[in-house]
Amino acid sequence: MTSTPFSPRALLAGSRLGVLATIKSDGRPQLSPVTPFYDEEAGVLYVSMTEGRAKTANLRRDPRATLEVTGPGGKEWATAEGVATLTGPSRDPHGAEVDALVDYYRRAAGEHPDWDEYRSVMVADRRVLMVMTVDHVYGARLG
Repeated sequence: MTSTPFSPRALLAGSRLGVLATIKSDGRPQLSPVTPFYDEEAGVLYVSMTEGRAKTANLRRDPRATLEVTGPGGKEWATAEGVATLTGPSRDPHGAEVDALVDYYRRAAGEHPDWDEYRSVMVADRRVLMVMTVDHVYGARLG
């Protein structure tokens, strides 16, 4: 029986569900489930979020963030730490901020059936793109 070596970066790259930790004003962590996309080659993590939510407000005040993902069986996990920048929201469905969200969607999920609708929703929902340069990754396979 052969076992492939564990790679926390590969687990991050393959995960589409994670928990993002940001820092509240009182110093405690604030945790949010998110749909991340990790570009393993570039070492950059992307998450779409809504302006006005706790995680967005926290990142505007303190850009440090941590994302944790687990493998499908729960026996492996990976954590990425870094400093985030936020792009958006936009009032223009064809502006650069929405273009960045389109790129995120394409990389994370593929083609959307109606890009005009997607762009309109990104503006209406006041979506923001978090881009985090990952400076530390760690994790383990249990058992």
